[in-house]
Amino acid sequence: MAEFLIRFVDLLFNVLIFAILIDALISWFPISPGHPIVRLLDDITEPILAPLRRVVPRLGMFDITPIVAMFLLEILQQIIIAGLSSAL
Repeated sequence: MAEFLIRFVDLLFNVLIFAILIDALISWFPISPGHPIVRLLDDITEPILAPLRRVVPRLGMFDITPIVAMFLLEILQQIIIAGLSSAL
């Protein structure tokens, strides 16, 4: 059971990190905010990115919030997986 939970947590965090990366890359292209893929990615990523945007300053015209979010998610992923692994 613990192995399943570890794999699930790992998959969940990897999907979130990938969604943030794709959302950031899509923002460089002239795609309508109403496009279904853009809306889906926003629904997935905004609960993570919006609170960070209040704290992380912009660097000129660059929003580094996605980078910070991916870094924090990676750290949190490793902490949770280590905790679950030690419970085995």
